[in-house]
Amino acid sequence: SSEVLEAIENVIQGVLQSLAQKKAPVLTVANRTDWRNVEFKDSVGLQMIPRCTTKQIRSDCPQSASRFALMLKILSMIYKMVQSNTYATKRDIYYSDTLLFGSQGAVDRIINDISCMLKIPRRSLHILSTTKGFVAGHLSYTEEDGTKVNCTCCATVCIIKQKHLNRKDLISHAKFVLIVEKDATFQRLLDDDFFSKVSPCIMVTGRGVPDLNTRLLVRKLWDSFQIPIFSLMDADPHGVEIMCVYKYGSVSMSFEAHHLAVPSVKWLGLLPSDLKRLNISKDALIPFTKQDQNKLASIQKRPYIACQPLWKKELEMMAASKLKAEIQVLTSLSQDYLSRVYLPNKLQFGGWI
Repeated sequence: SSEVLEAIENVIQGVLQSLAQKKAPVLTVANRTDWRNVEFKDSVGLQMIPRCTTKQIRSDCPQSASRFALMLKILSMIYKMVQSNTYATKRDIYYSDTLLFGSQGAVDRIINDISCMLKIPRRSLHILSTTKGFVAGHLSYTEEDGTKVNCTCCATVCIIKQKHLNRKDLISHAKFVLIVEKDATFQRLLDDDFFSKVSPCIMVTGRGVPDLNTRLLVRKLWDSFQIPIFSLMDADPHGVEIMCVYKYGSVSMSFEAHHLAVPSVKWLGLLPSDLKRLNISKDALIPFTKQDQNKLASIQKRPYIACQPLWKKELEMMAASKLKAEIQVLTSLSQDYLSRVYLPNKLQFGGWI
C-alpha cells in the first residue's frame, strides 16, 4: 500500500512542480498498443521493452486535456481506496460519474495506462475486474469464512473471483488444465462429466476473450501445480487470437507479462488439420469474412509464430482453405463426439501442438 501511495504522490508532486514553475503539467505514459514496444521471449511471452516509446498527455492541449483530467481523477480515487483499504470494480468507477467518464472503455484504458505508468500491477491499485470466467473440476480451497469449496462436487461451477488468486491453499489432483474458449462448450463438457470420466482435470473458460482474473487463475494453476495446460478453441482466427492471449499475453498488457502469460499452453484443438482428418463435410464449415482474413494475416506476422512451425503450418492450412469451424461442428459426427472420442483420443495419443 505504501508503495502505491508513494508512486501516486510522486506523480502529483511532478504536476505541482510544473504549476509552480508556471508550466503546463504533463503525464508521460508508454505506448502500450505499439508492437515496436514489445519483444518476444519464449519463456515469458510478449514483454514490454525497457526503453519503449512514450506519449505525453498534456494539460494544455485540447486533444488531451480531458484525458489528463480523467487520469488525475482516477488517481485520486485509487489513492483514497488504498488509504481506506477499500476496493471498487472498473464498472463502479465508471458508474460513479458516467457523464464525466463517457464510456467504460475510456475508464479501462486509463486504468491500464495508470498501472503501466506507476509500474504497479492493476490488482494492487484496489481496482477489481468484473469477472466473467468460470472454473470447474478437481480443485478445492477454503473460503475466508471457513467454507470449503470443492469444484468437483455435482459439477460445481465457481465464478473466478479476485480473492481466489491470492490463495495459497489450492488443492488439486488434476492431471491437466483444459482452457475452453466458449461457455457453450464448457457447459457441454460439464454435462458429459468430462473432467471425471477421462482423467481428473480442471476446466477453465474465459467465455470468449479472457478477463484479467481468468488469465491470472490459469497462471496461478500453472505456478501451483506445474501440470500440462491445453486449449480447446474454435478453428478460426478469433479462437487462435484468444489462445495466444493465454499463452503469450496481449500487446496492451505486455507490461504485466510476467504475471499473466503461460508460455507452456498447448493447442489441443480444434486444429484445421483435424477437419481434414475427420472428413468434416465442407457444408458444415463457415467461409472466411474479410475480417477473418485480416485477423489471420496479422497473427501470421507475429514474432511468436516463427517459433511454432506446427502452428505456422496449421495457420497456412486455414488461410489456404478460407474456411473456419466452431467446436460444435463435431456434433455432425455424433452428439457426444467431443467428450467421448475427440478429447480422449487427443489426450491419449498426444494430439496437441
